[in-house]
Amino acid sequence: MTRVLLTGGSGFIAAHVLDILLEHGHSVVTTVRSQEKANKIKEAHPNASEKQLSFAIVEDIAQEGAFDKAIVSDPPFEAVIHTASPFHFNVTDVQKELLDPAVIGTTSVLKSIKKSAPSVKRVVITSSFAAIINASKGNWPDHTYTEADWNPITHEEALQNPANGYRASKTFAEKASWDFVEKEKPNFTISTINPPLVLGPIVHYLNSLDSLNTSNQRIRDIYQGKAKEQIPETGTFLWVDVRDLALCHVKAIEVEAAANKRFFVTAGHFSNKEIAQIIKKEYPETQGLPSDSTSGGDYPKDGVYSYDNSRTKDVLGIQFKSLHESIKDTVKSFQSVEA
Repeated sequence: MTRVLLTGGSGFIAAHVLDILLEHGHSVVTTVRSQEKANKIKEAHPNASEKQLSFAIVEDIAQEGAFDKAIVSDPPFEAVIHTASPFHFNVTDVQKELLDPAVIGTTSVLKSIKKSAPSVKRVVITSSFAAIINASKGNWPDHTYTEADWNPITHEEALQNPANGYRASKTFAEKASWDFVEKEKPNFTISTINPPLVLGPIVHYLNSLDSLNTSNQRIRDIYQGKAKEQIPETGTFLWVDVRDLALCHVKAIEVEAAANKRFFVTAGHFSNKEIAQIIKKEYPETQGLPSDSTSGGDYPKDGVYSYDNSRTKDVLGIQFKSLHESIKDTVKSFQSVEA
């Protein structure tokens, strides 16, 4: 059993990470922005004792020292999984609403650990394919993305629009964390987890279909008939199921060989057209789905970048779920929220 601090506990990914931490017998304190969120999570885990699951309120992760209190625990923490970071494009000030929370949130948790939690040996940080991809290259069919790739985005480009701002926020935050380890030489290692689009079942106690995580909105929209006339373009052609991603976070604190490594966590390629076809096959009664001849949402004719996920498979021992299983389970989770 490991004593773990999990940040951003009410997030889509963190909710699944919490399930697996408890399943694996770890003892968890999770940070949330409000007592109301803590109560919802607690209600959803009625069998977890206070020793197994408790909460720390961190209202604003973008404040310096935001985690100073949360990181102090009795018994002391041995690992931290940091998932808290904004992911949405509904912003008016990229610096304040995307870059600062991501970068300050990540570095402040590392500073707090170094200052007040010498017992912590492993830190896992949720980064993103956004910190790997070179968007200026487009679909780049002759390139294979790996952990060695870094998004070359500049600060100036980051401020141009929210999409750039998001990609930059993940890149700058991850770079800041590796820089921190290099310069500060703390007595913990870090592992970064870099997923592309994260699909998969929603956690019923945190979600309505109106407040869905950004990645799953495409599945909801197709399911709700919004793609009947035209399937939206796919955009990013790589995906991972949230349950596999959550398992990677937990394995990264459990597997010794994961220390000081980046993990490009992807199950492979997908398209919005494939999502529509799976929903049609599994839920034929659904109204308003696109037909086989509906245009849009397919792979680009000139091909798309490849990927190498061998490190995740080899070091963390992950067998990825299929797109079919993921979409089937996601729609089922939507139905349980609607019911």
